Amino acid sequence: MRTLPKELATHLAGDATTTCHAWRVTRADGVQLGFTDHDEDLTVDGTVCRAASGFSASDNEAASGMAANAGEVQGGFSSDTIAEEDLAVGAFDHARVELFLVNWADPSQLTRLDVREIGEVTRAGEAFTAELRSMAHRLDQPQGRVYGRRCDASLGDSRCRVALAAFQANATVTEQDDRSHLTVTGLGERASGFFDQGSVRFADGSTAMIERHVAEDAGAGRLTLWLPLERDVAESEAVVLTAGCDKSFTTCRARFANGLNFRGFPHMPGSDFSYSYADADGQHDGGVLFP
Repeated sequence: MRTLPKELATHLAGDATTTCHAWRVTRADGVQLGFTDHDEDLTVDGTVCRAASGFSASDNEAASGMAANAGEVQGGFSSDTIAEEDLAVGAFDHARVELFLVNWADPSQLTRLDVREIGEVTRAGEAFTAELRSMAHRLDQPQGRVYGRRCDASLGDSRCRVALAAFQANATVTEQDDRSHLTVTGLGERASGFFDQGSVRFADGSTAMIERHVAEDAGAGRLTLWLPLERDVAESEAVVLTAGCDKSFTTCRARFANGLNFRGFPHMPGSDFSYSYADADGQHDGGVLFP
């Protein structure tokens, strides 16, 4: 049960109220932003909450128990609050959002209603909708390692230990069919498919921090991206391509010569083995199942 501050409780018990909502967003990089659905800026708990952001609450779900509740906020892009480029590069991913009920006539009268994290963000034109997930959603996230045949490390991280510089290429865009299909030059003698499931990162321009995963490397520098870019690419724009890894032991050993650091269990019997049975043609000598 929530206990309201005495002054706010007295105000809410009156015949007329002057309340509004305010949000304080704390990004992973420590940047704090404040928003309110009031028509004037307010200072709430030491944070200036801007009214010009167009923030407003939408549907909200709440339930007892350990269920992960969800809600939404809606708003418009503003140069001094939230820019479309910030959302595109993931600056607000997993940001902490505090929701306050505030007496706008006396902003010192407030109570914090909820604390959530930003989840999925959808954009349409000059507006966006952000999903607000309760902290209970973290209980649904996998913890620890997954016991499986494929590697669960990310290429080049501290567990994988592959030196990425040897598997990257500095290329130049020569043609853009659309925002999901590019042609680049400067890949050298890389074989077709070398950058499948890899990534492409823009080294300059307004998309300096944009990185996209490559769905297909068709050879001759023709790339298909999993997600479209935010803008058209200028001719001769520089990009950095990183090779892809399908997480299999064969690729780890043959392409990256990194079999000793493989973080999967390639010799684990699969479901096909579980349903198999002994017969005269099989080899049942206790040897490994994976070459």
